Amino acid sequence: MGVGEDFRDFCSSLTINNRVTIGDRYQRITRRLNIDFWGQDSETSHSLYVGSYGRQTAVRGFSDLDMLFQLRNEYYEKYNNYIENGQSALLQEVRASLQKTYPTTRIGGDGQVVAISFNDGVDFEIVPAFLNKDGRSYTFPDSNAGGRWKVTNPRPEIAEVAFVDSECNGNLKQLCRMMRSWKDKWSVPMGGLLIDTLACRFIRTWKFRGKSFVYYDWLSRDFFDSLAVEPQREYWSALGSGQRIYSRGVFQHKARRCCNISKEAIGYELDGMKHLARKKWREIYGTSYPS
Repeated sequence: MGVGEDFRDFCSSLTINNRVTIGDRYQRITRRLNIDFWGQDSETSHSLYVGSYGRQTAVRGFSDLDMLFQLRNEYYEKYNNYIENGQSALLQEVRASLQKTYPTTRIGGDGQVVAISFNDGVDFEIVPAFLNKDGRSYTFPDSNAGGRWKVTNPRPEIAEVAFVDSECNGNLKQLCRMMRSWKDKWSVPMGGLLIDTLACRFIRTWKFRGKSFVYYDWLSRDFFDSLAVEPQREYWSALGSGQRIYSRGVFQHKARRCCNISKEAIGYELDGMKHLARKKWREIYGTSYPS
């Protein structure tokens, strides 16, 4: 097989294979919260996949699924009027609701989410939130440091990834997934939203953005090169929403190393040394890449 087939197989191995189970749980959680907070039994209303799963850039084996559930504004008024940490009290009420559906499952309500831990290793992290007057962003509770409210705006992020991906032959989401594999292999201090933001910015102007898997060796090399020269910042502005993504550490030197390894792999490919090229790609991406 050629490099295109290798990268196609690699990307296929990263796609999520438990969507049915995830969808069933999402519907059960949504229905339970709709019954208790909206007086209806809908399995779809008022909820939204967010995070990497919502942007469709998560990879097989991911551990945390983020979902947002919209509450009526009267609950904001109720808990905002608490003398002390109404945010924590709100999370506990949502937790108590979900325990009716999952009485024997570990459910925690603290920080900014209510987390349900399932036996297969996938944790659902539910963010109770209130739609703001702009009709797009949401206010959600943070029970840390005595309690406060924060704002998130996931819909423009989801829309931006979808739009750019459609403009570049589906290559954006594939790049985002490949970079998560690199992140895990190399312990890169980058969150998923920063990966998606920098990948989106890069691929918009990459001259081969509409090409096929045959170009994924160059795609890897060129994106690593762009990461290697990315100025280190305190924060970046997220794609779509513009919300701040704070730095988790320096990633540029690891990107430079992998850019150089990519060049070695491409050189081996050109010289017909397929096994050495694959070894180099596996050095970058791990065992999900074909051997």
